[in-house]
Amino acid sequence: MNPSTRTLSVGTLTRVEGEGALHVTLKDGALESVELNIYEPPRFFEAFLRGRAYTEPPDLTARVCGICPVAYQVSACNAIEDACGVEVDDDVAALRRLLYCGEWINSHVLHIYLLHAPDFLGYSDIVGMARDHAAVVERGLALKKVGNQLMEFVGGRAIHPINVRLGGFYSVPTRMDFKPVAEQLRRALDSALATVEWVSGFEFPDLELDHELLALTASGRYPIENGEITRSAGSSFPVADFPGHVAESQVPYSTALHATLDGGRYLTGPLARFSLNSSALSPIAAQSAANAGLASECRNPFRSIIVRAVEVVYAIEEALRIIAEYQRPSRPFVEVPARAGVGHGVSEAPRGLLYHRYRIGEDGLVSAATIIPPTSQNQAAIEADLARLVSDNLALDDAALTAMCERLIRSYDPCISCSAHFLTLTVHRE
Repeated sequence: MNPSTRTLSVGTLTRVEGEGALHVTLKDGALESVELNIYEPPRFFEAFLRGRAYTEPPDLTARVCGICPVAYQVSACNAIEDACGVEVDDDVAALRRLLYCGEWINSHVLHIYLLHAPDFLGYSDIVGMARDHAAVVERGLALKKVGNQLMEFVGGRAIHPINVRLGGFYSVPTRMDFKPVAEQLRRALDSALATVEWVSGFEFPDLELDHELLALTASGRYPIENGEITRSAGSSFPVADFPGHVAESQVPYSTALHATLDGGRYLTGPLARFSLNSSALSPIAAQSAANAGLASECRNPFRSIIVRAVEVVYAIEEALRIIAEYQRPSRPFVEVPARAGVGHGVSEAPRGLLYHRYRIGEDGLVSAATIIPPTSQNQAAIEADLARLVSDNLALDDAALTAMCERLIRSYDPCISCSAHFLTLTVHRE
């Protein structure tokens, strides 16, 4: 074996979505290259959506992800309703936002407690962590259950909701139906605040990202189900202009696409969303962020666990507001007649901005579909941050350097829609 070459390998990494390898080359003691390979199996969703009825994408695309099905349903509805020139009633839009709050609670809590916290507490998985921190894990599971129950209540079930349709919902609840849901959310708010306090006490490595940030903004409220696209450097632009600014390309060493914003790398997700919208947080969420030591902007990816915890507080507070103001819609949905054209739709999935575009023909069938998830958009930024992390920590031994890279990747990609994945880190020193 060449003594100038170091090879680090992680056989099975179970707390990151997707299969991949990270290859790092060091020459003369300096970083020469970093290649992050993510081996995601082809989804084929854009292909098999072609020729389907324009009403089908919300149900079909929900199957892209079992953790964030509402994100896919809402972005699909937004895009097709845009193509057909239809806007949903305000009361229905509020109910759609409420459903999305349930998904934020469920997904964020899953990431915080089961995927990310073990890194900070020195455990390889949640099972080991639960042996020493049973009460904490039980709190997390109970909080996650509240998100699931909210999704079931509005959407019919927590995984791939069945009550969502173009123009709204198949059925809508009465005000009285909300009473037990509101009681659960009020109790959950205390647990969410305790979660923010808990994670804010973790020790965080120093790393400040310098990427451009991209997220939605939504007229005085924190963005969830729709909005205008805003960036940290440059002018905001309407959703229809997304293809003119964001382009995907294939890199030779990975099957995952890399997206660029006007030719440069960028980041979407909790850090971008918070940094561009922290002033729009609800009162209790804003106070919890301040108590946790967050400024109006956060650019340390390791501290994203705090941002997610604050967003859980916000989602609960927002859900309670929507329920308090709820008026049962006079109709559960508006008709969305087929119309030839192109529609664009976005929403803020827990992991970041999710874009859909559909072309509908005169026959009411989908003739073209494009889906750009947060993971594709963040690949180049993750790779750049890994390069900085490795450069700043060359003195670490193989095990410590590998563990730090794993922690960084988990900071960005909490999805566990596929349960067993690999990360192989290879370092070549010449």
